[in-house]
Amino acid sequence: MVWLPGAYHSPRDFVEAGFDARVRERGLPLDLEFVDVGLEHLGDRGVLERLRRDVVAPARAQGCRSVWLAGISLGGFLALDFAATHEDQWDGLCLLAPYLGNRMLIAEIAAAPGLKAWQPGPLAQSDEERRIWCFIHAQRGKSRPLYLGYGRDDRFAPAHRLMSEALPAHAVNVVAGGHDWHTWSILWEQFLDSKVT
Repeated sequence: MVWLPGAYHSPRDFVEAGFDARVRERGLPLDLEFVDVGLEHLGDRGVLERLRRDVVAPARAQGCRSVWLAGISLGGFLALDFAATHEDQWDGLCLLAPYLGNRMLIAEIAAAPGLKAWQPGPLAQSDEERRIWCFIHAQRGKSRPLYLGYGRDDRFAPAHRLMSEALPAHAVNVVAGGHDWHTWSILWEQFLDSKVT
């Protein structure tokens, strides 16, 4: 599982939050890789190709049975963008409180009303936000696992609720909390207990 951090976060934050320790405590056969994506690269589309070349392809070459992408906040956005543009390079997604686009786009989808009725219109190549929503929209009924977890009081919760319309109920977990490491740690533990064990 390849973890992408949010803005102003680093791989060290995952370790300090105990993400790897929770896996070890459960004795799970799950390797975690925390990728350092500097804030200066978050708007750089080249980061997706580097992720494929430097992280995902070597994992496949080393014999990993499956490669999951995971992300928190803006890292979740990058994981979705990678999944949308590299369809054959991932086996599952674990997204905790992902950033899903600007308020205007979220309001547009909500007013459609909702994701099922939303029509994205022409898609510009540089429009990552609409591309990931087209990808989310297309996940309805797909078999590859896509897990969404978020806090009820998260500032992005309205967008998360829209995304959950495309997912089966068992793939969405909502807990008390906001956009913070305490909430994400709870979601991670619950993911490990319900999806991996």
